[in-house]
Amino acid sequence: MAKRKAFITGITGQDGSYLAEILLEKDYEVYGMIRRSSSFNTARIDHIFGDIELLFGDLTDGSVLNRLMRTIRPDEVYNLGAQSQVHVSFQVPEFTADVTGMGTLRLLDAIREEDLKCRFYEAGSSEMFGQVAETPQTETTPFHPRSPYGVAKVFGYWITRNYREAYGMFAVNGILFNHESPRRGPTFVTRKTTRAIGAILRGEQNELRLGNLDSKRDWGFARDYMQGAWQMLQADEPDDYVLATGETHSVREFLDEAFGYAGLDWNDYVKIDERYFRPAEVDFLLGDASKAKEKLGWEPTVRFPELVRMMVDHDRERRHTEEHYV
Repeated sequence: MAKRKAFITGITGQDGSYLAEILLEKDYEVYGMIRRSSSFNTARIDHIFGDIELLFGDLTDGSVLNRLMRTIRPDEVYNLGAQSQVHVSFQVPEFTADVTGMGTLRLLDAIREEDLKCRFYEAGSSEMFGQVAETPQTETTPFHPRSPYGVAKVFGYWITRNYREAYGMFAVNGILFNHESPRRGPTFVTRKTTRAIGAILRGEQNELRLGNLDSKRDWGFARDYMQGAWQMLQADEPDDYVLATGETHSVREFLDEAFGYAGLDWNDYVKIDERYFRPAEVDFLLGDASKAKEKLGWEPTVRFPELVRMMVDHDRERRHTEEHYV
């Protein structure tokens, strides 16, 4: 029996690297799309480099997406690629809309045009809820995005639903709340914090500049969430699911946990920098993953303190000369 084929956009990112590992463990052929750049940004997948096939492409290039779908003919497509930094999306809103929003449409249309009977996963985001209408947030909570990134993700969500309803495609939205890991990008507040702790302990840094310490997020472990993404594509019928831990913690609480675990007082190191405040802030996110638990049997395995300590341990041991993401 032939192996199932999976195609992943954003394979070099945090989520893509964990998903690729999961799919390899399940004996898939794994194909990943990467953008051409002057530096080869594959640090997160270097350990599985020989087991996957990487192909050049971009979510802004529909002709390449069509060709990749035609030549690979995957059984499952996971769209994890995006301009995913909320703060950056205010600075490059048009680019964010093109990659994060229109990129989803281009990929869906490539699947449709090539008449593939594959299953499609769209990486939605809790940022779509933005200024929340209710707490906790579920699959039926109205969207009110507060950033160009959130707006683009709402477009991706609705175009995925539209193609499911219009063309009968097996297309699902995973509405994932914040998910972190030692592979999180260095500009996200969680990883920025744990990297700073490691640098402080090594005498390489003496302060950490952050923005709003009062914003609250529902933080889980990225690998758990990619397991959930795979489970969504194994269901009998396509549907949309929230993945979350059901707990919310402020940035301040993250600092308490992380610095405290390292034997430090964050008040001695953290400086508030207005450059890191957003034009429109999302103050509070808390997800309810009851539907995913009931229909998919999905539950998070890593809780907040364990997640924070995992990240601190990794960055405490990280050599300063290592690849920038790790």
